[in-house]
Amino acid sequence: MAGRRWWVWPVALLVVGLAAVPLVSYWLTNPADQRLVDLDVYRTGGESLLRGLPVYDVITPAPQLLPFTYPPIAAILAVPLAMMSWPAAQWVWTAGVLLCLTVTVWYAFRELLARVRRPAWALPLLFGALAAACTYLMPIRDQVRFGQVDILLVMLCLVDCLARRPWWPRGMLIGLATAVKLTPGVFLIYLLITGFGRDALPEQRRTFFMAAFTTVLLTVLPFLVIPHDAADFWFSALLDSGRVGSNTATTNQSLRGMLLRLYLPETLTALLWLVLAAAVAWYGFRHARRALLNGDRMTAVALTGLMAVLISPVAWIHHLAWSVVALAALAGSELRLWRAGGPPTGVRRFVPAWVLLPAGVWLYYVLPIPWWGVSLRAAEIPVLSPVAGRVVQDAFGLGAIGLVWLLARRSRQACAAAERTAAGEPVSAS
Repeated sequence: MAGRRWWVWPVALLVVGLAAVPLVSYWLTNPADQRLVDLDVYRTGGESLLRGLPVYDVITPAPQLLPFTYPPIAAILAVPLAMMSWPAAQWVWTAGVLLCLTVTVWYAFRELLARVRRPAWALPLLFGALAAACTYLMPIRDQVRFGQVDILLVMLCLVDCLARRPWWPRGMLIGLATAVKLTPGVFLIYLLITGFGRDALPEQRRTFFMAAFTTVLLTVLPFLVIPHDAADFWFSALLDSGRVGSNTATTNQSLRGMLLRLYLPETLTALLWLVLAAAVAWYGFRHARRALLNGDRMTAVALTGLMAVLISPVAWIHHLAWSVVALAALAGSELRLWRAGGPPTGVRRFVPAWVLLPAGVWLYYVLPIPWWGVSLRAAEIPVLSPVAGRVVQDAFGLGAIGLVWLLARRSRQACAAAERTAAGEPVSAS
């Protein structure tokens, strides 16, 4: 594969580019005040620094009126965007989103793609098809729609965890992602629990120290460059959850978002969230550690990424860009189980079993299911609307919980099947 890798990227990028044309042309020709509104927020942060204005007091123009909500280092990094014209920034950012997605797909599906050896054209074609399919996941569509940064953060964390021989100190990219947007900080927890304690992995410990050092460095640096803005964020803006928008909105698919939409007493909601978040975090990180110790690094990364969505106070649908990695991890586990089950017979010759479950998850996150729940609730059908409508409205968050359980289960089964196969015992993929 290495000998022909040089032409994989151009061909794959062409396939992804062609597949993304309808999506890009739709959102980049949207009315100006509805176009890439989050990118406008980033540029506003950079423009504030260039003009000497308080970063966390400036808002984007009407009708959005959105404040800058990211750590101060993000405003510093956004200065180049502010120096571009608005049309140029839109095209540069959108191209960057698609490039980050392509790199993410390459690293996520690399082990599966390595099995494609001939014909020579099959590898770039399959790679491009996978990337094109991931482009239409709703969390990825929202990256283009809003001009979001999440797929960049996914790429940084994934590459840092999976690169075989990184030319940078491993952990630095996780630290950068955490400093820019706090939610990737779940990877510090992942590195901590896998790098220390019983059965600890020394390389995880070294990675943790580098990630923590980078995070602290990029957090302290703004206090030296823009001290007023840095203090304003950490001691004021960060504590105001309403700055990011309505926490009860359908797009908030975190555990807390789903609980808030039940409109229970505030104290009860807070207690339930803490209990559920602790339970989900315990389960997710425990199985991420187990997967890593069993050699399934992809599942470990996917589970950790999903923790960033579920236990965060606010996680919009576009935060579920981790669904790309989850799909790859699930496909890898399903393939190992399928291969352990022996030679394919019957329908398995034509429709590999390992394709069906990941394809179903892909379709689930392609469809705008949460918005069906909104429509169902608006229909005001007795019993059905308030109950089923609420469940459907929470579909992506509930799906993320299901993915955590499914990834943990199938990874454990795949590892057990591999052990039984090595011992010459019969294996069932059920």
